Amino acid sequence: MREKFLSQKKEKREPKKEEEKIILSSLEYIEKMEELGLLEHAKTYKKVLEIAKAIKEAGGQALLVGGAVRDMIMGVYPKDFDIEVYKLPPKKVEEIVNRFGKVSDVGKAFGILKVFLKDGLDIDVSLPRTDSKIEAGHKGFEVKTDPYMSIEDAARRRDFTINSVAYDPLENELYNPFGGVEDIKNRILRVTDPERFRDDPLRVMRALQFIGRFGLEIHKDTIPILREMTPQLKELPKERIGEEWKKLLLKAEKPSLGLEAGVILGVFRELHPEFPLSIESSQGKKSPPESDLWIYTLMSVDEAAKIIRREELSEKKAITIMLSVLCTDLGKAIPERFEEKDIQDKQKRWSEELVRKFLSKIGIDNLTKKKVIKLISHYLVPTKLYIEEIVRGNKVKDGVIRNLAKEIDPATIQELVLVSEADHLGRGVFIEPEIAEQLLLPQDKFLPREWLIKRARALKVEKSRPVDLTRGRDWLNFGYTPGPHIGVLIDLSNRLRDEKDFSKEMVFQLVDGIEDPKEAIKILKAKLVQKE
Repeated sequence: MREKFLSQKKEKREPKKEEEKIILSSLEYIEKMEELGLLEHAKTYKKVLEIAKAIKEAGGQALLVGGAVRDMIMGVYPKDFDIEVYKLPPKKVEEIVNRFGKVSDVGKAFGILKVFLKDGLDIDVSLPRTDSKIEAGHKGFEVKTDPYMSIEDAARRRDFTINSVAYDPLENELYNPFGGVEDIKNRILRVTDPERFRDDPLRVMRALQFIGRFGLEIHKDTIPILREMTPQLKELPKERIGEEWKKLLLKAEKPSLGLEAGVILGVFRELHPEFPLSIESSQGKKSPPESDLWIYTLMSVDEAAKIIRREELSEKKAITIMLSVLCTDLGKAIPERFEEKDIQDKQKRWSEELVRKFLSKIGIDNLTKKKVIKLISHYLVPTKLYIEEIVRGNKVKDGVIRNLAKEIDPATIQELVLVSEADHLGRGVFIEPEIAEQLLLPQDKFLPREWLIKRARALKVEKSRPVDLTRGRDWLNFGYTPGPHIGVLIDLSNRLRDEKDFSKEMVFQLVDGIEDPKEAIKILKAKLVQKE
């Protein structure tokens, strides 16, 4: 497994050939987006050109800056564009952009105008500026705008050279003052200006997500700068840290690259020491490479990244899957203070404690926390059920599937099988001595996924917990008065359905003519324990 992961790490995207165009002209770019069906992207870019022309006619110059230019050079088609306007005063710039849509007041103090276009799109328009650190904290910056600043000085505040390139979409001209084009082509992550870079420690986390998203290698002069800043991450609000985690997990094709960089730079040591970067045995000896939980985690997270794209999940579902796979092995390295007695229960509680701790530190909401913990505690169940029915030939009852949906609520079986699939493809079949049949399952496919989804869909529990067989209103219509006994009757009815395959009609037939609900409860309980 380790060899497989390390060989994957060595794969690098081929840099663009020198004879290739660095960037398409605006007309070619729009044609390409429309050809690919990216109609909203093309519509936004056309608006960018309209704004740029209006600014030029007023005597200014509009340049595309930041991530959009980086993506365009990489051959990616961004939807979000940032325009930086030179040679025009702020009031004139605002007057021009007001012709195209409503301008938000948010950001004006920082020289940024967010323009909400009439067709629901938005574009950020800003003036060249400098950000100076004047006091502690992530808000302790003084921002000065200067429309007559040089393009090089304006680019100096950008974090990495790959984000320091500017582009004139009207003249099809690139401005590359810090070698960002070459670093993009060679997949190098390099700090633009070391002194200004140190002003914001969050840039360490940005480095991780850029490495994961674009397969970058950190420049040798940038590594010590990032390591020096890593201890300052503790000063940042958890929400800012969490946003970078989300970008790494949701946008990266290989999140493992960013996670590995986090280990190298000391991010996990400073912020997340709960992760099992290696396993220590009770004798204090390091476990062999093939049982390294961290390597398994990295491989599984990369598989999860493929799965969330394949399934085209919403952001909320996708982050639930990614966090569950990332946290699967938290707590597997059991503290030595745990005794053998009740070790499984202690490990489960220990694991849940570590997961909650990590998720809280990155600002994850309570619902997602609950779902992640449920998914982690049940991720092997789909494989076990599949083996029981398909390999061993023992029918798994509908009630077992319903109970699974109930146990993992608020997570769903749909989410569970995706977490199980990522784990299976990342580490291969799970190893449990009493289940020898697991070795019959292929490592490059996850057969339980379709089987369990089909079963759950037929029972209408693929995306939710099971609906109660009987409702309170049914029992009131039957003639019983409100009270706690109604809840007991509902639970017993569900158990009869799940354990004895009872229908709603069969439940009420059992208690037909019984006027006392307590007597009805006794009858249902007796039926549950009755041997067929």
